[in-house]
Amino acid sequence: MNVLFVTTEVVPFTKTGGLADVSYSLPRALRSLGVDVRVITSKSFRMAAEFAEREEQIATFNVAVGWRNQYAGLSKLEHNDIPYYFIDNEYYFKRDSLYGHFDDGERFAFFSKAVLEATVHMEDFKPDIIHLNDWHTSVIPVLMRDQYYDHPIVPYMKTMLTIHNLRFQGVFDKKFMGDVLSLGHSYHADEALSYKGAINFLKGGIERANIVNTVSPTYSKEIMTEFFGEGLHEIISARSHKIYGILNGIDRDLYDPNKDPKLQANYNLRSLKGKAENKAYLQQKSGLPVKEDTPLIAIVTRLDEMKGLDLIMGIFEELIHEDIQLMVLGVGHPKYEEFFARKQVEYPDKFSVHLTFSDQWAHEIYGGADMLLMPSKFEPCGLSQQIAMRYGTVPIVRETGGLKDTVTPYNKYDQTGNGFSFGTYSAHEMFFAIQKALDVYHDPKAWKNLVKSAMKYDSSWKTSAEAYKKLYESLMEV
Repeated sequence: MNVLFVTTEVVPFTKTGGLADVSYSLPRALRSLGVDVRVITSKSFRMAAEFAEREEQIATFNVAVGWRNQYAGLSKLEHNDIPYYFIDNEYYFKRDSLYGHFDDGERFAFFSKAVLEATVHMEDFKPDIIHLNDWHTSVIPVLMRDQYYDHPIVPYMKTMLTIHNLRFQGVFDKKFMGDVLSLGHSYHADEALSYKGAINFLKGGIERANIVNTVSPTYSKEIMTEFFGEGLHEIISARSHKIYGILNGIDRDLYDPNKDPKLQANYNLRSLKGKAENKAYLQQKSGLPVKEDTPLIAIVTRLDEMKGLDLIMGIFEELIHEDIQLMVLGVGHPKYEEFFARKQVEYPDKFSVHLTFSDQWAHEIYGGADMLLMPSKFEPCGLSQQIAMRYGTVPIVRETGGLKDTVTPYNKYDQTGNGFSFGTYSAHEMFFAIQKALDVYHDPKAWKNLVKSAMKYDSSWKTSAEAYKKLYESLMEV
């Protein structure tokens, strides 16, 4: 079974978010199960020299983007036993950032077409299944049916689309149908892509892919409702027979408190002593008083409205007057950056904010904080809570998406569970959940058991990769 995994970002070559991590870890896990998965992505001009020197040039070809005839190069390299293919075009990809450009629609239309064109140049590899990710590649199933129907390989491939975040859909002017996609005269393509007076790449993928999945079981059900459906809930509900939810995992080798070189002290389930050392170091580095018995609550996130930061702002004064220390790591909307910066000035001994994204800081926080707060309005999967649990940092989350699927509420009577949660999107419900966590924290024996329970949570890719393999196998039977 040959699977071509199509993604716009993948570590260690490019990364803006969790998709890059998934695009590395999932193919790696699938290959361990005997699936020949290969990854194809765009070539970043910032690719490290160590990788660029190892590239093997395979082919060059032209791609029709409306009336334009654009160059595409195809190269290959193997890294950690995974074959990677790269689509090269400096006009589209030599940019200072991966997304957010005025011509993103054209850029990713080119990429999608180039991926299909590349399948005849992959020598010994002919994909049975093409696995797509998010809106940037969602037009591929539409192109396959309405433009590549006489291609020597494409018509025989099955398609699977993974939605990592439904909010981002790739919505463009109707003129894209002809001017960019060369589908202006196709009734079927228009039917798949058109929505509310525009064309919607993600809708096209949902309509045309053989299978669609989200990155958690709960999110796959949530997006069929108006609140979570981002305007596509009726479309998704009508296709419910092919919608699945598979939870993302994390790279447990990368996130391992027993071996993590970014920590001051390593630790494991048998000995948690190193976690206390990391906490003291983190407090000192952040300018907070070193207090072993004061709970340190961390927030590691993109500063965005979907992350529930308005709830934190709503009860900040009540929260900061508890016997706690609070820490924020992240960048994003100026509203949140300005609020947190102001509060750090007001409460320098209790609140520390780091308006940056730093992998070093993130590891140190996961290793040193006592609790991680994630009150997301919606969360398709969430990796932070899984990483936190791996490090014995107890999560406090809202019951949505992958947060609900991974965090089991603590039960003080039988001492089960691995974290704390609240259901309603309410600042005071969140505050009550935090208070429950603080109560348990001050019972050292109960807290230690809870920390160990969190660390025992299986966040590996093994179960998820097996679920993906079963879906692939179901496609091969069709």
